[in-house]
This record gives sequence, C-alpha cells and structure tokens, in this order.
Amino acid sequence: MHMPAYFEYGCGVKIVAGHDALEHIPEMLARLGAKRPLIVTDPGVAGAGLVDILTAAIKDRITIGGVEDGVPPDSSIQTVVAIAEAYRRQTCDALIAIGGGSVLDTAKGVNILVSEDSDDLLAFRGSGTVKRPLRPLLAVPTTSGTGSETTLVAVIKDETRHRKMAFASPFLIPDAAVLDSRMTLNLPPVITASTAMDAMTHAIEAYTCLAKNPLSDVGALNAVKLISRHLPQVMATPEDAEGRLALALAATLAGMAFGNSMVGMVHNIGHALGGVCGVPHGSCMAMLLPYGLEYNHHKNGHLTADLLVPLAGADTYARTPPERRADTVIHMIRELNESLHQACEGRYPRFLKEVRNAGGAQAVPRDALPRVVRAALDDAAILFNPEDLDYDDYILVLEHAWDGRPLDRSLIRRGP
Repeated sequence: MHMPAYFEYGCGVKIVAGHDALEHIPEMLARLGAKRPLIVTDPGVAGAGLVDILTAAIKDRITIGGVEDGVPPDSSIQTVVAIAEAYRRQTCDALIAIGGGSVLDTAKGVNILVSEDSDDLLAFRGSGTVKRPLRPLLAVPTTSGTGSETTLVAVIKDETRHRKMAFASPFLIPDAAVLDSRMTLNLPPVITASTAMDAMTHAIEAYTCLAKNPLSDVGALNAVKLISRHLPQVMATPEDAEGRLALALAATLAGMAFGNSMVGMVHNIGHALGGVCGVPHGSCMAMLLPYGLEYNHHKNGHLTADLLVPLAGADTYARTPPERRADTVIHMIRELNESLHQACEGRYPRFLKEVRNAGGAQAVPRDALPRVVRAALDDAAILFNPEDLDYDDYILVLEHAWDGRPLDRSLIRRGP
C-alpha cells in the first residue's frame, strides 16, 4: 500500500442503519435540541408514500412543522430560496431531507440560508465560505447512490447561467444519515441501477484519483464489493430488503470515501452534461466511468487493476495476467452496464446518444458536445484527476462516449 506523506480523513455524520432505523429519528432530534423539523422532499418520494412511512414510524413523538415536496430532479437556487422562506414562515428549527441527491443537496442549501439569515445562496458558493455550525439536518436517502448524506458538498444549479454550482464546508455535513431499507424497496429499476452506478463511480474515482488515502480506500473497496455483489441480485429481486440495505450502505461508504479523497474526470464531465443537457447524474456516471478509467490508464492502471478483487473475487484476480487486470475491470463495468440496460428493457442508457429527455427527444445531440466541453473546463472536479484534459482531450472522450466506442488510447496525447 502506498502511504501518502500526509492526509486527512473525517466523517462527522452519525450513521443509523437497519430495517427500522426511522424509528430512531425522534431521539436524534431531541439530542440536537430540535422540536419542529421541516421535511424536504420531491414529488416522486411523496407520491410513493415514503413520507407517510417516515411519519408513521415517528408517530406522535415529534411535531412536523411542514412538508415541502416540490424539489425538482435537478434542484436550483430558486428552489432553495423558496423552501427557506417556507421554513421561516412555519417557524421550523431543523430539517429532515427525504430523497436522492437533489433533495439532500437542496436541504443543505436551505440550511445555509436559514442558519445565516440570508436569501443570497451564491454568496456562499465555493469552499469554506460557510464558517459556523448550521441548524440540525437529518438525511434520509431514498436512493442508494449519491452519498450526499455523508459529504460536505452540495451541488445546486444556477438556472440563469446553466451551471451547477458547488458549495463545500464541513458544516454542510448532515448531523445524521438514516439508512432504512423501507426507503428504497419500491425504487424503480432504472433509478436503482443508475444510482448504484453513481455510488460505484464515487468509490472507483475515490480509489484511483490523486487524493486517495488508506482510510478512504477501505470505504471505496468495500463499496465496490457490495455493489458488485448485491446490485444484480436486487435488479432480479427488487423486494430483497437485505440487498437494498447493502446498497444503501455501499452508497454511504462511497460517500465517506470520495468526501475525503474527492473525484475526477467522470464527475467533471458529468457535471457539465447535467448542466448543459439535463442528463441525470447517475446516468452520466454509469456511461462515463469506463472512459475515465481508459483515459487515465497510463497514470493509474495499477490502481484500476486492484478493483478486480472487489469486482470479481480474489480467484479471478489471481487467474488474470497482471497486464490484463485493468482492462478486465473496464470490460466488466461495460458488461455490467449492458446487463442493466437489458434488465431495464432498454430504458437505462449505455452511451450518450441513447439518452432521451422527458419528451422522447435525444438529450445529447452530437453538436452539443462543444458546449459540454466548455462547461467541463470550468468545473473544479478535474483538479484531482490523475491526468489533465484540454479541449481536444474532452472532445476525444465525449465523441467515443457518444456512440459507445471504447476509447482508443493511442489517440491520447498525454505522456506516461
């Protein structure tokens, strides 16, 4: 194991996990001195009855100040401001976020505004601008992917600029993450698949990018193992509560890993695709992950090779020639994407030209790729990638990802 000369690791969130974890919410809020939380969620979560499951679990032991269920799939600064106004109007003193990454990040943004008594979220963008503790926040993830329940980052879209803005501070970390199998049992197949691949990408980039460390490696490798073992099983048997809880734990472990070691070019390009073309984040991660590993192969192929153990087991690793291990990992990820595409009856995209918007039109036309590149050039996630990219490098990657061709590594102009 390579030991860095210096590293830091922190995870300030209390993790409560199990098939009845929701029942512990009142005592957690009491310890935080909160009596009137606002629930933040989205229409899909509310419509699926998950808010009702939570309120039934806590019964009359806490007073819910209100429910704001209008968070869109790609949350915005305007949404954050509106929910902060509702929080103040209903005299709430804490937040419970029930949802996927958009909901959790929205709640973090709301917490900035209500704690700082501000309406200007952009004043707090970037790293380290939030400098003091915020109001109590409990995160109840309903997808097993984003890991936002453990991270110090929120990504929220500025619709006027068509850019995703990042907010980072240790004070954005939720006070507790509540992982309950009931929250993901009814997750549709496409969302189950894409969010799990989001977590897989968090784990793999955490393990293979520049700020990795021995502690983040533990979470990353275990997340890869849990996902590779349980995702196919959950796709085949959606009601598998043990498998659902395992995927939720994997997402949290991956969140703990990348929250400390950060991510790289897959997230960098994915943020740009989401901002410019509206592609869901999990889909971006699944489609782009093989290309990130191929592009960085000359710098970190030995680390990619290590992933063969959690992906396929020690016996497969031992039988595979060392020079073929990294390529085998990349091939296995492509095979996993193909199997998920089949399991979702074609609704899970394998490459960019397959992505459709809500109206059925192509979401990423080929002529949009230059705009995606320009957005990626402004995204800070690239800082921890093992290799640099310029405009031509991005175009090379995106052209291959658009129609699903494996990346021709002979065309990469970077040195060893």
